[in-house]
Amino acid sequence: MNWYPLKLTAHIRHYVFGERLIPEHLGKRDLPEGIIAETWEISDYRDTTGTVTNGSLKGKTLHELTLAHPDELVGKDWRGPHFPLLEKFIDASHMLPVHLHADDETAARIHGEPNGKTEAWHILWAAPGATILAGLKGEFSRSQLFDAFVAQDYDSVMCRYPIQAGDTIYVPGGIIHSFGPDALVFEVQQTSDLGQMVMPTDLYGRKHSEEEWHANINAALDELRTHYNSHPNSGLRLSEGKNQRVVCCAGPYFALERWTLTEPHVEPSHPHRCITLSNVGEAVQLEFEGGTERLEKGESCILPAAIAPTHIIPTTSEASLIACYVPNLQQGIIEPLRAAGYSDQQIQALGEVSLL
Repeated sequence: MNWYPLKLTAHIRHYVFGERLIPEHLGKRDLPEGIIAETWEISDYRDTTGTVTNGSLKGKTLHELTLAHPDELVGKDWRGPHFPLLEKFIDASHMLPVHLHADDETAARIHGEPNGKTEAWHILWAAPGATILAGLKGEFSRSQLFDAFVAQDYDSVMCRYPIQAGDTIYVPGGIIHSFGPDALVFEVQQTSDLGQMVMPTDLYGRKHSEEEWHANINAALDELRTHYNSHPNSGLRLSEGKNQRVVCCAGPYFALERWTLTEPHVEPSHPHRCITLSNVGEAVQLEFEGGTERLEKGESCILPAAIAPTHIIPTTSEASLIACYVPNLQQGIIEPLRAAGYSDQQIQALGEVSLL
C-alpha cells in the first residue's frame, strides 16, 4: 500500500465553556452554528474514532486502520488497543471545570481502562490577563482540599499562572487543573476520556445535587497526585535553515512541536513512529510519493509511519504547524537538544523526560 497523509472527520463537543473561537479565530471551516467547545481532530476513542475523508482509504475508521496496520500506521513493532494520541482544539472562552484525569495505574485499578490521561496544552491565543490553574500550592489535608472545593475557593489551594500564545503546559494524570476564560488551546493527550470534576455543575452547566457534587469531589481526591509541578513553558528552539521548530513538551506518551516554515520542509520517513500535523496558520501543500494534499487552516492529518518522505510547502510567506508524535526520548528529544546546547535542566522542564 502507498501510504499518504490521512485526514479524518472531527468529533465536536458543545460544552458550556465554549463559544466560537475555533471557527472565528482559528479559521476552521465547515462547523455548525452554536457553541463549539472542542473539535477532536485526531481521535480513536470509542465512538469518537475519526473516519478517513481522503484518498484510497476514505471511509475507513482510524480504529480499523490502527488494528489492521499497526506497523505501517503507528510505527514498527507498535501494538495497542487504539491509536495512541488524541488531539483537540479547545475553546476556553469561559473557565473549564476544575478537574483531573486518572494516571495509568489509577485507570487500570479503578476504571478497568488500558491507560490514563496525561495531556498537554499549547496556547494558540490568550487575552491579556488569561491564566491557568495547575497543581497545588503546597501540602494540604484531604479535609482542607474538600472544604476549598466546596467553597469554590480554588486559588486558596491551587497554583495560578499567567499564559500567553506559544506557552505549553504539560499535565500528567492525577494533577488537578483548569484553564480559561479567554483562551484558545490545542491539546494533545493519551487516548482516554477519564475525568473527575470538583465543581457544582457538569460540562453542560447542569447543577449537581449536593450529594453528587460531594461524591465527585471525593472521587477526585481519591485520584489526586502531587508529584509534578505543571507550569507554562515557552519551549526550546531549533533552527533548520530558514525554518524553526520549537520543542514545546515531551514525555513518554507524546511530544509536541511548533513549526514555523518559511521555506519547504522535507519530513523524512520514520518507520518507528507516525506524526500528526495540525495547521494553525495559512494553507500548506503536502507532496508525497503518489500525490499531493492541501492542509487548510484548522485542518489536521496523520503522516503514517510507512509514508515516504513528505514535502511540506508553505503557500504564503510563512506556515505554522503543530506536530505531535510518540517519541524515543533519548534519540528524538535529549540528544538533539543537548547537541543544540540546551542543559539537562532545560530539557527536563519540557515534561517527564528521564535522563538516566
